[in-house]
Amino acid sequence: MSLRGAKKPLVLAVPSKGRLQENAAAFFARAGLEFAHGARDYRGTLAGMDNIEIAFLTAADIVAQLAAGQVHLGVTGEDLIREGIADAEAKVELLAPLGFGHADVVVAVPRAWIDVKTMADIEDVAAAFRARRSERMRVATKYVQLTRRFFAERHVADYRIVESLGATEGAPAAGKAELIVDITTTGATLLANALKILDDGTILRSQANLVASVAADWSAGPRETARIILSRIAAEEEARTTREVSAVLSRWEDSLFANAKTAFSARARFHAADGRLTLNCPKDETAPLADWLIAQGATHVCVAAQDYVFSADNPLYQKLIARLSPTS
Repeated sequence: MSLRGAKKPLVLAVPSKGRLQENAAAFFARAGLEFAHGARDYRGTLAGMDNIEIAFLTAADIVAQLAAGQVHLGVTGEDLIREGIADAEAKVELLAPLGFGHADVVVAVPRAWIDVKTMADIEDVAAAFRARRSERMRVATKYVQLTRRFFAERHVADYRIVESLGATEGAPAAGKAELIVDITTTGATLLANALKILDDGTILRSQANLVASVAADWSAGPRETARIILSRIAAEEEARTTREVSAVLSRWEDSLFANAKTAFSARARFHAADGRLTLNCPKDETAPLADWLIAQGATHVCVAAQDYVFSADNPLYQKLIARLSPTS
């Protein structure tokens, strides 16, 4: 292991402004990883951590630098990854959805097209459009690659893309396109423009993701920093989504472990000294688990929230390492 490799910083790219940056900062803060801006607004660090640099970039730059291996980790929408990186599966790894930035990439048509409800109907419309006008049906979109892949999968070929630089949803009313592919959160803007989403027209349900670049320099320093960061993120998520349930049992049977795990997705520890059984289980399963423990002989069941649940098994880091070659 070279000293140089051990000291190389991990670069984390996050959105440079707006709600996405705020949500990204809140996500990392929940894991005890606070953003600290440096002397230059577009560079920063994580408070209390060495060997890491935060790059505050535009959404397009985050995607481009992940693809090129110029940053190790990035926070960006799955829609931008799928659209902006050819063969994304080979170049990046989506480590974890972050729970914000939700939006759907959809196919929308005029509401006046009463009989058009599915992509199969679009194929018929495209053929009729070509026969009647001797030209191809137009699809306005900023999502050129996603549109081409989705339409090809649905065997729709007789169309042409009109790349949208402005408000895509206004293209049909303006006579610039017959239908659109666009991103929506509530569908209200589509409705306001007299458009409807096809029944099977959802191309991608997107949200912000923590994304790793497979092409980055994953030498010893960045790997260790990633392990620490991903351990904290996994520990916070485990704590937020589970509860610790404990009870003292008057009798003990080995089958209790297996039964609890099967019925409640629970992980158990048994303290033989006082007969106390402690389990971690999903938050929404705590009440049924408590009822079950009482039926097994417990007189009281305690349920506690936790700040962090660290584990020797770090699923996020293992997911990253599984994608990296031994020499990268």
